[in-house]
Amino acid sequence: MINKYLLERIYDSAYVQRWNDKYRPVEFNELDKQAHKMTIAYLLGKFEEGTEGFNWVEVIETGIFDFLQRLVLTDLKPQLLWKIKTENHQKYEELNEWVYAKLEPYIQSLGEDFCRRYKERFTKPANINTKIVDAAHLYASKWEFDFIERANPDGYEIAEIHKDYQRKIEKHYGLTGFKNIVLHEKFRNFIEFCGLLRFQYRWGHIYRIPRTSVLGHMLIVAILSYLFSLDLNACDKRKVNNFFTGLFHDLPEVLTRDVLNPIKQSIPGLDGLIKEYEQKEMEQKVYPLVPVEWREELKRFTMNEFENNIIIDNQIKPVVFNDICNKYNDDMYSARDGELVKACDKLSAFLEAHLAVKNGIRNNDLTKAITAIYSEVEVSMLSGPEFGNVKSILNELLEE
Repeated sequence: MINKYLLERIYDSAYVQRWNDKYRPVEFNELDKQAHKMTIAYLLGKFEEGTEGFNWVEVIETGIFDFLQRLVLTDLKPQLLWKIKTENHQKYEELNEWVYAKLEPYIQSLGEDFCRRYKERFTKPANINTKIVDAAHLYASKWEFDFIERANPDGYEIAEIHKDYQRKIEKHYGLTGFKNIVLHEKFRNFIEFCGLLRFQYRWGHIYRIPRTSVLGHMLIVAILSYLFSLDLNACDKRKVNNFFTGLFHDLPEVLTRDVLNPIKQSIPGLDGLIKEYEQKEMEQKVYPLVPVEWREELKRFTMNEFENNIIIDNQIKPVVFNDICNKYNDDMYSARDGELVKACDKLSAFLEAHLAVKNGIRNNDLTKAITAIYSEVEVSMLSGPEFGNVKSILNELLEE
């Protein structure tokens, strides 16, 4: 079961600055890097779905486990971590044991199986799933470095880092998706499109600490959706759908920006008009960046994202939450808990406001947001016994 301490620990990644020993034209933080990495992992994974041993659940959990590891190793330079990992296996094992000891108080409530799988990520040999996440990690880091290199081409270590990335990139050419990204501009454009959400900040009119981007918010919603899916004993396909709905649910905002709810609700019909515009723009500018056979799935993750539904006879059918739990919790139905994703979206928004207040920033907008979000979750069906942990976490946070 998820606890408030884990959630607050996850948000620590928004404070962690990347490349802080280099001249940076823009700020890069760990939360955004991990979020961008998982959008790239989705692209790479889609190319490997027919590969023997491929498994979306392992791809997702590998990404989550790596994220948790980085939360602890924030002060360790990535190049040094890579050197330890590749050149001193014993020290790397000792380092991971130390990391797990730091993480255990936050993740033990997720269950013994989850903790066991976390440990296995850093001890078992690489496979197609871990290679996908490693390649996505490399590409996301290189994407950041390109900004730094363009701004400071003759800077200290820049040429050396450039050569190191080229050497590491070549090692991933065995992945079909990685090769396609290198060869085809449209796939690189998809990654670029997702990356733009690193520069769009949530609650743009309010000063907050930590300041979170739309892309970082999307990853947190995805992780929460996945972890709550574990609590529900969701089948694998349902867990995967919930994660990627969370990861891509705000993708259209790169076309419209983060329009605040008070603005959407200020004029009757405005919310629908915005949705209509988003759909049209996504059809014209985003879906063409991925193969035709992937587009319906991506549409499902980005449109009507808070709708509970299943797939029967290749048709998407809306259903109620309890029916998914009791009748359709099987991979054959490809269920998606849209209301669960929405609850995680609200919980994430609540945490953003709560942490700002906790960090000493107080204003009417934040206070009103905290009250409004709590009220909305309280009347939701997901605040009942079937899914009571969201409300209990909110109550614990309010008591701080």
